[in-house]
Amino acid sequence: MTKFIIIMLSAVFINNYVLSRFLGICPFLGVSKKLNQATGMSVAVIFVMLMATAVTWPLQTYLLTPNNLGYLQTIVFILVIATLVQLVEIILKRYIPSLHKSLGVYLPLITTNCAVLGVTILNIDEGYTFAESMINSLGSGLGFFLAMVMFSGVRSKLEGADIPKAFQGLPITLVAASITSLSFLGFSGVIENLFA
Repeated sequence: MTKFIIIMLSAVFINNYVLSRFLGICPFLGVSKKLNQATGMSVAVIFVMLMATAVTWPLQTYLLTPNNLGYLQTIVFILVIATLVQLVEIILKRYIPSLHKSLGVYLPLITTNCAVLGVTILNIDEGYTFAESMINSLGSGLGFFLAMVMFSGVRSKLEGADIPKAFQGLPITLVAASITSLSFLGFSGVIENLFA
């Protein structure tokens, strides 16, 4: 049980896919202007991460590795992720059309979100069991959610700030993102020491 807690907390705070590993930056910068968009995107990413892990881990463990087809890992995983994203898009379009419209082009981009592919591949590379992989995926998704919500708050504060002309727009967004990322460096080493 302690290992699950360490994996979860590490995925959220220490190995945060956006702020520490710098994966999934496109939606992080593109959809974090408004809290409702950031939340909607994050929930969709959490769902896709969990479902992708639930499908890719058994595929890798019971099909690709035993048959020496490990070289197909990336292609197979991307196909699984693309299928799941299409499923999410269909569900959102049918049941939550306002969120589907507000996410716009960023929803199909979950297919190419390297954080989703990264979590599925790193679960295999780390040698996690199925349960550990699911915990890591949930933690990674919650870390993505945390980063998106935090940065949405930072960006809302930036809108009312008096920013020099040279830093307006993308430059101040990148500066704010780097400072937000630096704030997570303080967590490294803390989680492991809590349970040592």
